Amino acid sequence: MWRVKPLDAILATAEKKSLHRSLGPFQLTMLGIGAIIGTGIFVLTAEAAQKAGPGMILAFVIAGFVCAVAALCYAEMAAMVPVSGSAYTYSYAVMGEMLAWMVGWALILEYAVAAGAVSVGWSGYVVGLIENAFSIDIPDLLVRGPFDGGMVNLPAMGIALVVTALLVVGTRESATVNAFLVAIKVAALGLFIVLAVPVMNMENFTPFMPLGFAGVSAAAASIFFAYVGFDAVSTAAEETKNPQRNMPIGLIGSLGICTIFYILVASGVIGGVGAQPILDASGAGMRPGSPELSAACAALGDTKVVCSKEALAWTLREIGWPQIGNLIGLAAGLALPSVILMMMFGQTRIFFVMSRDGLLPPVLSKVHPKFHTPHVITIITGIFVALFAAFFPVGILADISNSGTLFAFAMVAIAVLVLRRTDPDRKRPFRTPAVMLVAPLAAIGCVYLFISLPHETQLMFVGWAIIGLIVYFSYGYRKSHVAHGSPETHELDADAPPPPVPPIS
Repeated sequence: MWRVKPLDAILATAEKKSLHRSLGPFQLTMLGIGAIIGTGIFVLTAEAAQKAGPGMILAFVIAGFVCAVAALCYAEMAAMVPVSGSAYTYSYAVMGEMLAWMVGWALILEYAVAAGAVSVGWSGYVVGLIENAFSIDIPDLLVRGPFDGGMVNLPAMGIALVVTALLVVGTRESATVNAFLVAIKVAALGLFIVLAVPVMNMENFTPFMPLGFAGVSAAAASIFFAYVGFDAVSTAAEETKNPQRNMPIGLIGSLGICTIFYILVASGVIGGVGAQPILDASGAGMRPGSPELSAACAALGDTKVVCSKEALAWTLREIGWPQIGNLIGLAAGLALPSVILMMMFGQTRIFFVMSRDGLLPPVLSKVHPKFHTPHVITIITGIFVALFAAFFPVGILADISNSGTLFAFAMVAIAVLVLRRTDPDRKRPFRTPAVMLVAPLAAIGCVYLFISLPHETQLMFVGWAIIGLIVYFSYGYRKSHVAHGSPETHELDADAPPPPVPPIS
């Protein structure tokens, strides 16, 4: 279970059964922005305000710093190993098969659960837009899950299935649609900043940390979800032209652009309407993100930003721009599917590579003869994402997603350090600067944010890891291509004949 798959074997495998290279640096950066800017800023701003008040601005900085140092580690690995698989592939090459499996298993929490969370966020904006535009009240039973005061979130389920169909059609088509949606999203955030920042009331920033630094840490752990999409860029390495140059551009460029947007938007929200409800919720003994607080928000009729399912649109309505607020809601409704698209894109590529390595059934790595996409696993992933979105609220899904992401990021940081020692002469088109400082900071930062997550989320991650170990030892440990000899001779399509048996001497 500690066997590794050498980097040379990984690169040879990708050449034998690879995906089409069609993405350039601009498309990669747009994919990164599309994956990063989404529910985290459009919806989870309210979740962060519950935990940190105005201090959520500092929470964005903390989470962004952890992602920045992790991004530098990711950039080195992605440029050196330009194949699908992200943190899973890197771990397999450096730290052994079992840890690689655990990283891949944790990435299910990052991508699939995150796609469900964004679907729920999209539903909140679309429902809010329809209710405000047509002065109607849509029953909560049909637009909220059972943990959020309803029965089933039908809009969230629907958008997840639509994105699944788009991903089956093809990568180039998906990237083109995504670039258009990213333009809408960036324009919407830019308009919000222009209208909200000039009318900020500085009194709304005091007290800056109503629940102390512990509240800021908890908010950073949750708002980390607003950044996690950047590593989805690395899962597209195998479909990237000139990955040694373009992967670092896509990773670091998209992260830097988004961080600036986040700080400005958070300042506009707090400066415009404040975050006083955090004190009220704390005084009432309600845990941020709890069902009790959701029920209290419902009783208030979403008249507090901390309770709003569409925080940015609601803020603009409160400061005197109701029609622009509706436009922001429309933009979110149009643009958030790009985040769902990238989350599901990343998930299917992780499964594709794990199947190609023999750790999952080979049928999952079948490529569609017409669309050239891994259609089987895309459809399966889409069904599960739709179920997550239908029955769970955005806050719970985001925290669960963060737990898997933080584990994977920490493993990448460790892998960079280990590979610098075990294979120092390998060509590195991009080298992490000050790696002996940056990589440990990334790993420590991930651990810090993980322990700041709710205890229920930490326990859920442990339970998920145990299930993953059971699956690994039941199937992957025995079926692994690396376990049965040279990986290059075993990378065959699911319907290909078995390798020839050598003659007996």
